[in-house]
Amino acid sequence: MAENPWETRYVDGTPRICIDVAGEGPLLVFLHGIGGNKLNWHPQLPEFSKHFTSVAWDARGYGASDDYEGDLDFSDFACDLERVLDHFGAEKAHICGLSMGGRVAQDFYALFPEHVATLVLCDTFAGDDESDERASRSQTIEEFVESRIRPFLDGADPAELAQKRGGKLLAPGHTAEAKGRAIAAASQLHVDSYIKTVRASAAFTRVDNLKNIDVPTLLVFGDQDPLTPPTVGDYMQERIAGSELVIIENAGHMTNIERPAAFNSAVLSFLHEHRDLAR
Repeated sequence: MAENPWETRYVDGTPRICIDVAGEGPLLVFLHGIGGNKLNWHPQLPEFSKHFTSVAWDARGYGASDDYEGDLDFSDFACDLERVLDHFGAEKAHICGLSMGGRVAQDFYALFPEHVATLVLCDTFAGDDESDERASRSQTIEEFVESRIRPFLDGADPAELAQKRGGKLLAPGHTAEAKGRAIAAASQLHVDSYIKTVRASAAFTRVDNLKNIDVPTLLVFGDQDPLTPPTVGDYMQERIAGSELVIIENAGHMTNIERPAAFNSAVLSFLHEHRDLAR
């Protein structure tokens, strides 16, 4: 079996951030969803690393990254991402985030726009918008929080819960490999940090900043995403000037692991157009 093409490193600071790194070239950072970790991006690293310094992180309190004291301010993730760019001495990077990772990417742009070359926002949303029902995920804030943390408050084990729920957000007909990747990452959740993340992210919004995004932006949504359906992508595309929207067929909420070939093709095509904006 071939060795993994990536190297695992730690970004110094409090908390330490664990990253998998592969390739050379402009910096590209992949940000996982609320129930995942950097394992979710392993289908991308071999292909993207042919063209970019490709980095998948474990967000604070996830995977091999450190836990932390106190409550979470959602923008702590953006500050951690700034440390990742500093680790590589990068002035700008391409940022690709899925679900919660897409919300981190939007927050990072709002706080540090000078460090963003492009945005790839996948199966995500900006926040609730009372003026347009398309803006929101399929669950209310209360439903989202309750469904995510109640099992853990009742003593659930992450690995057992992952096995039970594995594939819930994937499209019907998903592959065993996709389901296995989703389960593997969810099995490694740090319960306390995960609960902090759910609570901090529930009502967080960057809706008002969508109109301010002026870097090339690609929106990627699965046509069968049960949490953030393609109508969310329509809403975001209307508000981000010049943005592109790609719908991945036969994919649910985790387009990159469900349809990796289609995902990689769409995102690489976009990034090659803007490759040298990162430096």
